[in-house]
Amino acid sequence: MKVYHNPSCSKSRLCVESLQEQGLNFEVCTYMKQPLSKEELQALLVKLDMLPSQLVRRNEVIFKEAAKERMLSEDEILQLMVEYPKLIERPIVEANGKAMVVRPIERLADFLNHK
Repeated sequence: MKVYHNPSCSKSRLCVESLQEQGLNFEVCTYMKQPLSKEELQALLVKLDMLPSQLVRRNEVIFKEAAKERMLSEDEILQLMVEYPKLIERPIVEANGKAMVVRPIERLADFLNHK
């Protein structure tokens, strides 16, 4: 199991703490320090069964500025998330070829029960 984690995000910290409390083994991917490549992010989107526009944090200033002039294509949104990892919604948990944004944290139990 892998958690895509941003330590500065309270929801992401809560997810990691919850997994630790349950005694589960997992790898932590601190994507803010080691950004995902475009290919890695595309592969993660497949596991999430999401489009870039569904994973992007639309309220971030970076996104608002980029989308101010015109509608961005899915590929442009993907590229923005590669360049600015802060735009990736979090936390994301991945296991057995599937992934889920576990926000709100209650979704973590659903994911763990169906992984």
